[in-house]
Amino acid sequence: MSIGNSPGNSPEDERPSVDAPDDVSDGVPEEDRPSIGRTLRQARIAAGLTVDDISGATRVRIAIVHAIEADDFTPCGGDVYARGHIRTLARAVGVDPAPLLDQFAAARGGRPAPTPAAPLFEAERIRPERRGPNWTAAMVAAIVAVIGFVGFTMVKGGDDSGAAEANVAEGSTPTASKSSASAGTKKPADPKPTDSAIAAVPQDKVTVQVSATDGRSWISAKDHNGRSLFDGVLDQGDSKTFQDNEKVNLVLGDAGAIQLHVNGKKIEDDFQPGAVERLTYTKGDPQVG
Repeated sequence: MSIGNSPGNSPEDERPSVDAPDDVSDGVPEEDRPSIGRTLRQARIAAGLTVDDISGATRVRIAIVHAIEADDFTPCGGDVYARGHIRTLARAVGVDPAPLLDQFAAARGGRPAPTPAAPLFEAERIRPERRGPNWTAAMVAAIVAVIGFVGFTMVKGGDDSGAAEANVAEGSTPTASKSSASAGTKKPADPKPTDSAIAAVPQDKVTVQVSATDGRSWISAKDHNGRSLFDGVLDQGDSKTFQDNEKVNLVLGDAGAIQLHVNGKKIEDDFQPGAVERLTYTKGDPQVG
C-alpha cells in the first residue's frame, strides 16, 4: 500500500458525512458540537490523511471507517467494538478519544449494547508465528564440511605420508571434531544493528533507523524520488534502516511508539502516543542547536 493519495481518494475529496439529527446534548446545540463521525473526519482531513491511510495504519476496514465517519456504528458489531474502533481511529488522527467515548456512551444511555459471540473487531491481526533457526540444516552442513576436510587431508597424505602422520600425532582429527561441534552450536547473529554499527554510517548518505520500542506502529518510508522504501507495520521490538543519497521521507502512524536514529544520532523529539508525524531527514540532520 502506498501512502500517497490515489485519484478520487484525497482527504479533501471525501464522500459527505451523514449529519446526525439536530438535538441538544448537555445544553449545547448540535451545530456547535460536532458528531463523533464528523469530528473524526475533520481531524483526518486536517492531518492530510485519506481513508485508505487510516485503514492501513489501524487495520480497521475501509467500509467501517466510512460508516463511523457517517455516524453509523452498526457495522462495528456492537457498542463494545464500536468504542474500540472510536478509540483506535481517534488516536490515529491525533484526537483525544475520551470526550468521543463519553459522547458515544451518553447517546446510548451509558450502557453498551450486547456483543455478538463472534469477534468482529479487526483493529489487530494475529501476528504470524516466528520460526526459530533450522539447527538440523546447520548440523548437516557442519558434517559435510568435516567430511570434506577429512577427504582433503587423506588425499594430501598420499603425496606426503610423513606430514599426514605428523598431523594425526598432533591431533588433527580431534581439532576437526571440535570445529564441527562449535559450528553446530554457534548461535545466529543478532539481526538488529548495534550502536557502533549505527554510528559508523556513510558520510555521503542519509541513514535513518526506525525502531518500534514502545508498541507497534504503521510506518511509510520514501527516498528523494518518492519511491517507496517500506510501507507496513513494525511490531514492538522490530526495527528498519533506510538509506538514500539525499533524503528520507517518513510517515509514522503512532509516533509515540517509535525511536529514531538519524545519521548515527538519537532523535530526542518528544513524540506523543497516537500522534501521526510526517518527517524528512537529510545528510546534515540532526541539526545541532
